[in-house]
Amino acid sequence: MANANGEPSPTRVTLTADGPILIEGPVEVVLDDGRVVRSDRFVVAVCACRRSRSYPWCDTSHRRRAGRPGADGTGAAAGRSGPS
Repeated sequence: MANANGEPSPTRVTLTADGPILIEGPVEVVLDDGRVVRSDRFVVAVCACRRSRSYPWCDTSHRRRAGRPGADGTGAAAGRSGPS
């Protein structure tokens, strides 16, 4: 997309404290093994902690704490950013 001057608009990347990296989509992510994964969502949450079961997409696994009620690690949180 271009701005009013016809220049390409930069992609917005938001770093969150103790959470995922939010990127305005759509995005393609190149994994360390060379595979490319894509999400067409308008904002994509990319896992920064590598705990996600749907890596590279964040499933809020960074919120789990040992010994906390409900921290059994089952299921993914609503609203997670995943592949489209």
